[in-house]
Amino acid sequence: MASYQARQRDPLFDQDTQAVLERRGKELVGGLLVLLGVLASMMLFSYHPEDPSWMAASDEPVQNWLGRIGAGIASPLFVIVGHGAWLLPAALVIWGARMITHRGEERLAGRIIFFPIAVAVAAVYAALLVPGDQWGQAFGLGGHFGDMIAGTLLGIVPVSGTVGLKLLSLVLAVAMLAIGGFVLGFTKPELRAITRFMWLGTVAAYVGVTNLLGKGASASVLGAKAAADRARQRRVEAAERAAELAAWEEQQAMAAGWAPEMEPAPSARPSLLSRIRRPIEPEYDAYDPTPELFEIEPDWSEQSAPSEDRIRARIAQAVQSRKAAPIAPDYAPDEPQLVAFDAPESFATPEAEAPRAPASVLAAVAKRLARAPRQPQVLHNEPPLRAQPQLRAEPPLHAKPRYMPQASAPAPESAPLPEAYVSEFEGIEEPHLTAAQQIALESQNDDGWDWTHPEYQGFDGFEDDPLEMHTDHFYAGEPDSFDETGAAQWVEEDTVPEIPAAARGLDRQVIKQSSEAKRVVQPAKKPIAPSRRAMEEAQPALAFDAPKAAPYEPPPLSLLTNPMTIQRHQLSDEALEENARMLETVLDDYGVKGEIVSVRPGPVVTMYELEPAPGLKASRVIGLADDIARSMSALSARVSTVPGRSVIGIELPNDHREKVVLREILSARDFGDTNMKLPLALGKTIGGEPIVTNLAKMPHLLIAGTTGSGKSVAINTMILSLLYRLTPEECRLIMIDPKMLELSVYDGIPHLLSPVVTDPKKAVVALKWVVSEMEERYRKMSKMGVRNIEGYNGRVKESLAKGEMFKRTVQTGFYEETGEPIFETEEFQPKPFPYIVVIVDEMADLMMVAGKEIEACIQRLAQMARASGIHLIMATQRPSVDVITGTIKANFPTRISFQVTSKIDSRTILGEQGAEQLLGMGDMLYMAGGGKITRCHGPFVSDEEVEEIVNHLKSFGPPEYMSGVVDGPDDDVVSDIDAVLGLNTGGNTNGEDALYDQAVAIVIKDRKCSTSYIQRKLGIGYNKAARLVEQMEDEGIVSAANHVGKREILVPEQ
Repeated sequence: MASYQARQRDPLFDQDTQAVLERRGKELVGGLLVLLGVLASMMLFSYHPEDPSWMAASDEPVQNWLGRIGAGIASPLFVIVGHGAWLLPAALVIWGARMITHRGEERLAGRIIFFPIAVAVAAVYAALLVPGDQWGQAFGLGGHFGDMIAGTLLGIVPVSGTVGLKLLSLVLAVAMLAIGGFVLGFTKPELRAITRFMWLGTVAAYVGVTNLLGKGASASVLGAKAAADRARQRRVEAAERAAELAAWEEQQAMAAGWAPEMEPAPSARPSLLSRIRRPIEPEYDAYDPTPELFEIEPDWSEQSAPSEDRIRARIAQAVQSRKAAPIAPDYAPDEPQLVAFDAPESFATPEAEAPRAPASVLAAVAKRLARAPRQPQVLHNEPPLRAQPQLRAEPPLHAKPRYMPQASAPAPESAPLPEAYVSEFEGIEEPHLTAAQQIALESQNDDGWDWTHPEYQGFDGFEDDPLEMHTDHFYAGEPDSFDETGAAQWVEEDTVPEIPAAARGLDRQVIKQSSEAKRVVQPAKKPIAPSRRAMEEAQPALAFDAPKAAPYEPPPLSLLTNPMTIQRHQLSDEALEENARMLETVLDDYGVKGEIVSVRPGPVVTMYELEPAPGLKASRVIGLADDIARSMSALSARVSTVPGRSVIGIELPNDHREKVVLREILSARDFGDTNMKLPLALGKTIGGEPIVTNLAKMPHLLIAGTTGSGKSVAINTMILSLLYRLTPEECRLIMIDPKMLELSVYDGIPHLLSPVVTDPKKAVVALKWVVSEMEERYRKMSKMGVRNIEGYNGRVKESLAKGEMFKRTVQTGFYEETGEPIFETEEFQPKPFPYIVVIVDEMADLMMVAGKEIEACIQRLAQMARASGIHLIMATQRPSVDVITGTIKANFPTRISFQVTSKIDSRTILGEQGAEQLLGMGDMLYMAGGGKITRCHGPFVSDEEVEEIVNHLKSFGPPEYMSGVVDGPDDDVVSDIDAVLGLNTGGNTNGEDALYDQAVAIVIKDRKCSTSYIQRKLGIGYNKAARLVEQMEDEGIVSAANHVGKREILVPEQ
């Protein structure tokens, strides 16, 4: 048979085209991987522990950027491996970039299989890191897997905990980098290239920064040199001018043949602002110095400085006038004469020219202002000034432009002055004062200054300076010499606050403030922000505005005690510092080394934060609580760790306890404007901040405390919080009060579903009704396809807004011919579900009566009632293990403990000690769902306030009770509830037990019937056997017991 060779088909594309398509395909896959990596980064970055996922049920809106899908993926990743999950987006992005750039994509298959190992190592390394304050999870940064492996490794390492932790962290960091680099496809050449690039980048950055700093330093040096040269040139010029002036004066004096002498001359009293600072002149021995003067320099911005020629010309004119009239007239003793000396006529200038400040004056002013410390600018309403021809004799004025007192005292007689000192300026007219300014000026005196004013807080004493001007009193100008010229030009921009004359006698000291940081941290005294309702009630209502009748109105806040009437107590910083030092001494006596780093006073207690020495166990300090209280002479002391910080908090009570009232919390914005469904006002923290929690998120609350600790008052405040916030259509209450004392006052308010239950047996019936209501709500919500009460009420509101009706199918009978049921569909108007809060004031009394049924009902409600809008608040004054069983504790994550009698009770309710050291009367420890314990002080509500609020609520009509709450559901529903709660072990109908048939068979066969006999045969308890015997008696199988306790078998022998 001949064989034929099959012809092979040519490929669709040639090799080059295939290579191009393959490269484009890899690039496309790489782009998809990069996109997935970016999405994964967004998913992990926006992870929030309260997002709903398959591991956590929550009613909160999804905060993850990728929605529910992102939350559902991010939650298990963070819970299992923690921050090790960040390797996922890193691997996706890097391998995607490799496939796009075609660099090492062939290593993908051989390296990516080790990705789980890299994630595990990264999780273990992250578990060894200390989480920050924002990490609110119960596990570490490495998730549950990282915590488990890290704990195992730390137990294996044969060294101490600290050394082992650091060593293991170092080893795992190196391993994580090595395995991570291998998994991400890096090779040695690539690592060397990356290292070289980073090194070059660092060197380039260093060089750039150095160049910038060098240029800045060079510019600064050049600027400093130029400034020094200018200052040197100014000093040389000033010295030359002074020397020339001195030589000229000496020459003129010798030529004229006269010597300076003092003669009296009349002189007006110049104002303070007319004292112009002079240039530095040669010192003379023939004058009497006066005390220093501090004044504000006038503004010369609008006038040019006069030249020295003009000054000399004026001096020459004064000398010539003296020669023309050599005989001085008689003057009054209190009017000193102004005398001038001669000058050449060539320096004469016209008289009409306005005076100008010399350039040296301006230079001296600028130099002194540059040296003086800057102070806040204070503008004074000074009177206007005007120039007038006038000569005035003064000493050389070397003013210090720092402070300027106001003229307040009359001027004394002028001291004799040498002739050489003549004013360079023709007089400046006195300021013009208004009537009000004149009265204010006359009313001031030297001793009337308020040194606590903020203007004088920066005064640090007078400084010694050779350029100070001395005078003892200041001149007050005459009122008739004033005019209405503006004075703004005389107010200097750099003017500093004035110092009054009373400061002239102060010693020249510099007050130094202590640089030591204070340990006392006073709480912020910010007023609590009021809510909108509180502000509305605070507004006065007009008399003619008649209030509109409303079907329901919440009680007004005015029925509660006003917080303004509460007396506030506050310790001084010095006392707190002294207490801190004393506490450090006490701790040192007990061998506790550490430092009190912060003191936080509060309304009831003060917390001292102790930073312990390295190696000190917190349990050792916690065990010294009683000894610390005794040594500090305190009523009690509580020591505990501060969550999220490395310090230990020591809480000591204040000498004066501040009263906390409910109105202060209810009127706060945290309560009035909150979006919480069931807000509860718990009280204030240690620092005095209000605490408002949401019962809908708890979802149930367990309260424990001894008699008199404030437990019942706290329950009243929680009830009033709900009554102030919610209407009867939004929240209904079921109150169970076996003590018949605390909650009976609320009987008759419209929020109740039934009268206050005081009989323990009816309390069991009420709890079973709540269970049946919960089951009914779940059935309705499942038919509507919603998950919780909020979704159901939202659907109902939408239907009512649209005018839609709900439909249901009901059975109306049977067909006579076939016997099949007849169903009909009817429409009905839906109603939203109100929240139901069950409040039990004393659980121990209920547990004594029907412990098994009560525990079964509470367990069922605590497990399932949250989504249906049913919440429990249970209180007990006996927090023992037979009342607060393990089942109840497991289903009540949120608990509050008031003062208890022993550490055992504290561990029973909170899991740790500390509640036995509380102060009582509302002092409590609040444990949220995450296990974080916060100390707070509950508000006080008196019985009178409760009665007024109840009377206000009763005025809106009687409540609408539901009969089934106290009477109980139907018998078939009761049997179903008992079966759900596990109270019927066999689940048989008509009251029969699973063991009943066996007991009947034994009785008929053996012809014996007694409780002990059935107990031995079936191996059950006495109560169960007695109940079976009573059931057989009811069924007519056995007779009643005779006088000796025997029973006859009524069923014939088979």
